[in-house]
Amino acid sequence: MAAATLLFWERGYTATSIGELTEAMGIRPGSLYAAFGDKRTLFREVVHSYGRSPVGAFMGVALQEETTAHGAFTRILREAAVIYPDPSHPAGCLTISAASNVTPQDAEVGAFLRGLRNENLAAFETRLRTAQQTGELPAEANLRAMASYFAAVIQGMSQRARDGAATAELSEVAELALAAWPVVRN
Repeated sequence: MAAATLLFWERGYTATSIGELTEAMGIRPGSLYAAFGDKRTLFREVVHSYGRSPVGAFMGVALQEETTAHGAFTRILREAAVIYPDPSHPAGCLTISAASNVTPQDAEVGAFLRGLRNENLAAFETRLRTAQQTGELPAEANLRAMASYFAAVIQGMSQRARDGAATAELSEVAELALAAWPVVRN
């Protein structure tokens, strides 16, 4: 599974062939089909496994563990700045990177990845709504726009890491994004 994860993360779904997967996994095509049914199912398993790993789960963990929304988004952005360029794995985020070359023939995979990203967006908005209800955010704050903004920044940080940006650059991006946090005026 680790070998398949690395291939999908580095190359994306479409550009990764069954032959490359079986070679990297050290199995025959028949074994892959017997275990997973097809490449799409293997990919889904890889993405779900990634989402449970420390590298893939950091956003959800921050949203749950931090006592304030500002603390959660600060943690998410700062951790992304460290995790995305980490040389111990391919740069960026698997669920963002794997979608970069999905073809129309792989529309189901594209929809699956889009759904995961939209789930993150919904989780962001839910966390922001709670912050607004508790007075952490002003009543006039546009929660959907804020959630979309932070999702776009995180996706951009993933791509910048794939383009070679190091932690220092991504940390500057994170701090700039956090400066947009609305202030509650008394």
